[in-house]
Amino acid sequence: MSSFETILVERPEPAIVRIVMNRPDARNAQNLQMTYDLNTAFDAAVQDDTVKVIILAGNGPHFSSGHDLRPGGKNAAGVDFPPIGNWGGFAEPNAHGRFAREQEIYLQITRRWRNLAKPMIAEVHGKCIAGGLMLAWACDLIVASDDAQFCDPVVTMGVCGVEWFVHPWELGPRKAKEFLFTADSWSAQEAHQLGMVNRVVPRTELSASVMELARRIASKPSFALKLTKEAVNRSVDVMGQPAAIDQAFALHQLCHAHNLQEFGMVVDPSGLHPSVRKPPAAAEQ
Repeated sequence: MSSFETILVERPEPAIVRIVMNRPDARNAQNLQMTYDLNTAFDAAVQDDTVKVIILAGNGPHFSSGHDLRPGGKNAAGVDFPPIGNWGGFAEPNAHGRFAREQEIYLQITRRWRNLAKPMIAEVHGKCIAGGLMLAWACDLIVASDDAQFCDPVVTMGVCGVEWFVHPWELGPRKAKEFLFTADSWSAQEAHQLGMVNRVVPRTELSASVMELARRIASKPSFALKLTKEAVNRSVDVMGQPAAIDQAFALHQLCHAHNLQEFGMVVDPSGLHPSVRKPPAAAEQ
């Protein structure tokens, strides 16, 4: 077991790694430390040939409350952590630096996790909000507790949804529009009906159910699992998902640029929770 600041890495069985987001007081909000802790743990699991399945879970009352918008001690992409992407330009002013930062910590790293060679299962309970959706959607399977709720409220902040924009693929175009336009939550049961969630189980049975599913998958040949994941992912890619995500990311950046002119900060402050509202000078940092 490795030691990390924001996550726990467990080995419940030789072929299964369980990675647990461990910021319960912050409702597992994803700060930069957690982003790169997850990336390191995922990499280690992929490079360990005895591991066949990776589980992503959250400690505390909720799976994830999304991106941590509060200023932190390590918040400089490309400086506080070695970059994994190929963009650069983190210190550039204005839209250039903002685009570079979000390419690195939201778009490219989520795409990287989505394409990791081994099956990944998201074990979702409680709230899964905005950036939390990106974490779950990067996984191959989602098992949710019956009390799980999902939401992308980013439109209330003047931005067209989170950076990993797969809503039409996960929900279908009309439900994607409804949930984005209204910023309403959807239940685990509705997510299952829409095909976004594989299984819904009682909260008390969630971890055991995920482990049972992981065991069934881990009993299959490793190379066949890898190539099956590759085949499905590439089929979705041929349908145009990467291009769709990239164009939505560009529109996301246009929303930031508009908000900066309109409000002096990259989001509409009326859509922010009071705990993360910042003066204009801080919003661009």
